[in-house]
Amino acid sequence: MCNVAAESPSPLRGAEGGSFDQARDGPFDWAQDRLGETRGLFRERRDKTGLMSMQAFSFAEKDFYLDEFRGKSLLFALRAADLSSAADRQAAGEVLRTLLLNDVKVVLLLETADAAVERQAVAAWCQHLGATGKTPMPSPIMMSSGADEDELLEQVWAVLRAAPLFVGLWPANPDVSLVACAQRVAVRLKVYKLVLLDPAGGITTSGNQISFMNGPVLQELLRQGEAEWAGLGPRRPVLEAVRVALEGGVASVTLCRLPGLARELVTYEGCGTLFTLTDYCSVERLGIDDFYEVEKLMQRGEREGYLKGRTPQEITKLLLHGYGARLGAASGELAGFCALLPYPAENAGEIAGLYTITRFQGEGIGGRLITTMISQGERRGFAYLFACTTQEGAQRLFERHGFCRVTAADVPAAKWRGYDAERKQQIAVYRRHLPLPERRLGL
Repeated sequence: MCNVAAESPSPLRGAEGGSFDQARDGPFDWAQDRLGETRGLFRERRDKTGLMSMQAFSFAEKDFYLDEFRGKSLLFALRAADLSSAADRQAAGEVLRTLLLNDVKVVLLLETADAAVERQAVAAWCQHLGATGKTPMPSPIMMSSGADEDELLEQVWAVLRAAPLFVGLWPANPDVSLVACAQRVAVRLKVYKLVLLDPAGGITTSGNQISFMNGPVLQELLRQGEAEWAGLGPRRPVLEAVRVALEGGVASVTLCRLPGLARELVTYEGCGTLFTLTDYCSVERLGIDDFYEVEKLMQRGEREGYLKGRTPQEITKLLLHGYGARLGAASGELAGFCALLPYPAENAGEIAGLYTITRFQGEGIGGRLITTMISQGERRGFAYLFACTTQEGAQRLFERHGFCRVTAADVPAAKWRGYDAERKQQIAVYRRHLPLPERRLGL
């Protein structure tokens, strides 16, 4: 028997320098009391929406997400009035230029209260974007709220057929809001991502930002009275539009403030709320098309000091035995990674390189990865699994998943060949026995 320690209240990092997270209770007790089975799917994190330049983020971090967007279409919706300051225009312009230069098609819908004045200002801004980004920019197109859907979509495609950017000016209309228009266009065109830029930012409750929400949780929140009970009544129209967009085939919806747009789209932290339709986390074996993306994620972990340094050969071994945790559909956003390394002589497996992206810490990604490795170990008939960590919080995470503290001598000797002696003294080794397959029991 092993003694299971109490749960730590903070995100965990540590298995062989890896990053762990854990579900934690806190300010979202209403998710348990009012939303039943959705408890634990709303997580707290700091709201980081300060205006930051794209140049403030590392190349590798931006490239990680630009790879996801490349060759796809993104739709942005915001008020033209929110581009009134030079800083806001610069923030939006840098993001758009970066996307356009990376083979992303962009649909930009701007709500205009004063068509003549704002159209002129937007046209000047688009010309500036074209000049600084060395990309031809079409003139903004006036869109009519009285036009039928096909007419609106014909306007969009007439521009995108020859250019990577469509800028549409949507008149402020109490009958058909900008959000409703964006949702309809996004569904009909089936864009990859819908980005709603709202001065109110992402979804918050009790002053805390909700980083992620999946379809079932969103559906529960939209039940009669639930959003109002959670203090989100004024945001019900936006939440309804998000639900319709996801159910209509849009892969993901992001809700954030304009000043935080770059941080939300191209960093591991994010600053708004990300919505997807399907199960909030699925873990699948890596394929070769995943290797480049995951290797960049591991390199970030090494730079941060959360993953130990590895040779290219060692990294390749992790990739060949690796699993990725993704949010939403199978091709959705990568949230974490780990590998299950086999030790055939001992019929054992090691959980190695576990790492989760910062913005998804606290979403249970690390726990889902460990649970999947246990299932894989049982399926493959391993006698036991083991893992190594230097972090107390990570030790508690393994203990909660049935691992017990053992000595270095209780795991394969091959693990320690060429291993740094000083580090070995700091390592805590955990091991979990797996049930014998029925065939080995003679059943």
